[in-house]
Amino acid sequence: MEEKTNVMRTLERLKLPYRHYAFDTGGGAISGTEVADILGKDPAGVFKTLVTVGKSGKYYVFMIPVAEELDLKKAAKAAGEKSIDMLKSKELLPLTGYVHGGCSPIGMKKQFPTFIHMTAADVETITFSAGKIGFQVELPLLSLQKAVRVSLADVVVE
Repeated sequence: MEEKTNVMRTLERLKLPYRHYAFDTGGGAISGTEVADILGKDPAGVFKTLVTVGKSGKYYVFMIPVAEELDLKKAAKAAGEKSIDMLKSKELLPLTGYVHGGCSPIGMKKQFPTFIHMTAADVETITFSAGKIGFQVELPLLSLQKAVRVSLADVVVE
């Protein structure tokens, strides 16, 4: 019997079709570009999920292509914050229920405002963490937007 993550169960409960991938990472987190290589995917369609905290103390989630870097100024502007910082790694699990390298925008303990880089609209499907290291799901942006409220924004370093 294949292992299912909470992300997969959520997508199935919402009747949103997806493809899933499972692969061995040697027990630890690997880079997003390594994930794209393992899956044979264009890194432009594979997204990493980053959690940030605004000056206000509110949390925000950003999904960006794995080969890109989050522009904190653009992220703050998208979120309507004066400034934004990356969440410290040790704070990720208690806040989201996910570990570094296995964080997904779907199924967090609490839903936070979520932004995805605007290039997600340019690809047929997006691939992102299924909520566990070594597990990924692939689906159209429209399906993701049915599972989680996601806004398109220009949030990567040019």
